Amino acid sequence: MVQIVQSLKIHNTLSGKKEEFNPLNPEHIKIYACGPTVYNFAHIGNARMAVVFDNLVRLLRYLYPKVTYVSNITDIDDKIIDAANTLNVPFKDITEKYADIYNTDMAKLGVLIPDIQPKATEYIPEMIELISDLINKDHAYEREGHVLFDVLSYPNYGLLSNRNRDEQIAGSRVEIAPFKKDPADFVLWKPSSKDQPGWDSPWGFGRPGWHTECSAMSQKTLGLPFDIHGGGRDLTFPHHENEIAQSCCSSADIENPNSYSNYWMHNGFVTVNSEKMSKSLNNILLVDDLIKGYSGEVLRLALLSSHYRQGLDWNDGILHQAKKLLDKMYRILRDLENIALSEADLINPPNNIIEALCDDLNTPKVLMELNTLLGDISNKTDDEKKNIKISLLSSGNILGILQEDPSSWLKIGITKNTIEPEAIDKLIESRNKARADKDFKLADSIRDQLRSMGIEIEDTSSGTIWKSI
Repeated sequence: MVQIVQSLKIHNTLSGKKEEFNPLNPEHIKIYACGPTVYNFAHIGNARMAVVFDNLVRLLRYLYPKVTYVSNITDIDDKIIDAANTLNVPFKDITEKYADIYNTDMAKLGVLIPDIQPKATEYIPEMIELISDLINKDHAYEREGHVLFDVLSYPNYGLLSNRNRDEQIAGSRVEIAPFKKDPADFVLWKPSSKDQPGWDSPWGFGRPGWHTECSAMSQKTLGLPFDIHGGGRDLTFPHHENEIAQSCCSSADIENPNSYSNYWMHNGFVTVNSEKMSKSLNNILLVDDLIKGYSGEVLRLALLSSHYRQGLDWNDGILHQAKKLLDKMYRILRDLENIALSEADLINPPNNIIEALCDDLNTPKVLMELNTLLGDISNKTDDEKKNIKISLLSSGNILGILQEDPSSWLKIGITKNTIEPEAIDKLIESRNKARADKDFKLADSIRDQLRSMGIEIEDTSSGTIWKSI
């Protein structure tokens, strides 16, 4: 029996409105999000998509008994071929390397591996079948070894992105080739030379167009229709628009765009110091680099600090604020470490947290609510302290944060140098005795001695703690 404690509302790109989520089958939610093209390291924009939809899936798994999450890997693409040619290696050497790096980097950000992570090259027969069906139904045609989708054969083309004909043509990523019937037509299959990766097909040796893969893979892994399709805002047109056209003209209902996916969700762009990430500006931030200087939880919380549909400006300030908030939460958790909890205590986050998440993943409101728990707890009752700990940890589980040991996170009792912790503890003991004897001059000199050793101390209600500076 499904028990929904809170109705979920999401902004549906297809309607342009925030709508109540009505699943096709409440017993089994199905979601697909477009993953990376693996020819280089993942950047922070790739990570935002992964973290946003990981957060959505965590929420859906709290609300519903079963969720299947599919997010693909594009492992055949012209950029991949170019990278392989530059390095003079097989293209699979490139894709396998960077797919592994992507998954490793995302795991450091707390992103759970999708239930299914299909690779495009594993679904070539399904793509060929889809293309053949579109040709047989007069929605696609073959010209000069290419197979192209006939955009004018699909009346609802442009509905997702709300683009008119002129905007469709101007926004298309495909070069206007002379063999196209219409400038907006897009490639389903393209020829490969003998030096390029390819597969045998009814139209000759070649490879699929980029848009073809997700239509084929989502249908194969989830069936049609499924509940939610997502990705970065840059995929709305042409990629997702083309997916709808392909699938609705083949296996779904040509009259009903919802017969492919019932809801569409898109996260906003990431800028860097108010500028678009680009090679020309040399400001593309790679997760592999960022993770060397910041904890994965700091990066994750920074990515969740802005509403997913809004733009996120990445800068030192946003990282500082994320680190500061996490430090505050971990400090409270350390102060409450002697309060025992059961697994059952951590199942249900507070209602205000779930309500905020159910309001189109309003993570800024979630963080505001959590901030209210972070005041002085010295005057709280034991029950109040326990509830604070439960609220923080249960909320952390659904947000993918607060998964570290508080003392380790705060580096309490951890030294960077060769000083033995026992020696530090002995000095602290001497200082505490001096304070008890009201010999504050000696106590201050021991504090200064510890600081000169690279050790910072703090007096708390539960005793004196120390960490490396």
